[in-house]
Amino acid sequence: MVLRPLRTGNAFEETVERLLQTIRLGLVPPGQRLPAERDLALRLGVSRSTLREALAALHAAGWVEVRRGRSGGTFVREAAPLPGPGPAPSAAEVEDVLTLRWVVEVGAVEVAARRGLSTAQRRELETHLRAADAASAQDYRRCDSRLHLALAEAGGSTSLVAAVADARMRVNDLLDRIPLLTVNLQHSNAQHRRIVAAVLAGDPARARAEMVRHVEGSAALLRGFLS
Repeated sequence: MVLRPLRTGNAFEETVERLLQTIRLGLVPPGQRLPAERDLALRLGVSRSTLREALAALHAAGWVEVRRGRSGGTFVREAAPLPGPGPAPSAAEVEDVLTLRWVVEVGAVEVAARRGLSTAQRRELETHLRAADAASAQDYRRCDSRLHLALAEAGGSTSLVAAVADARMRVNDLLDRIPLLTVNLQHSNAQHRRIVAAVLAGDPARARAEMVRHVEGSAALLRGFLS
């Protein structure tokens, strides 16, 4: 059953994932109406506010449309949005990228949090954190990637930095195939702040947990849109 209570704390991202699965698997056919908001929120175990944010994101991405009036509601569009350029990745390819990213980025922040960072390294992290937080939608991917690389650099291993850079390139190729969702960017920035705070506090367990939550949020969206 796709419409079941969510697994983790990434409520918005997982709600988008579950709704996309429902649409892409044809459980609600094109032109048909999704269940009422109250029913959907109850079945997913999320607030109606979170559900509305997810539905608004799918509307902006071209997957659903909202009709007003007594027979209104949220309907699946007759035609799915066009995919990004190039051949669509297979589900196995998506999972391969997500697994690589999980391993190297979660490990990178744990290593960074275990090290005693210099004043310059701390300032570098804070600078890239502010840049990502203030970035426009057009510049967000670059600033986001640079922050993640700075976290890897703080670990002190050039090999690890290279691995994170490779993973980021592959993740960005996937992310470029899905829409930028404003709510997700807000969540990502809040998660960035918690990750950097944990690294600067020298708390590897908390840094690891926050990065796991962060990468799993992105993974939920990528699986929803691409798998």
